Amino acid sequence: MIQVNMLEAKTDFSKLINLLETKKEDYITIARNGKPVAKITLINESPVSNRIGIAKGKFRIKGDFDSDNEEIAKLFDGGLS
Repeated sequence: MIQVNMLEAKTDFSKLINLLETKKEDYITIARNGKPVAKITLINESPVSNRIGIAKGKFRIKGDFDSDNEEIAKLFDGGLS
């Protein structure tokens, strides 16, 4: 992580983005008068469709996993059984 002031961020914006793209920095903090005000990061490039089902086949659930659904729903609604 590096911190830069507003003027430096404005002047060297392309260089700062390059630091993120090349993975030399995870994020960059932008400061005004030495006080952090914003953070620049890369956008997650993994589409949601690639994340759904990522754990399929990695573990097994024994028994009836959904047997307590009604009780759990009541707890969320504020009722106790």
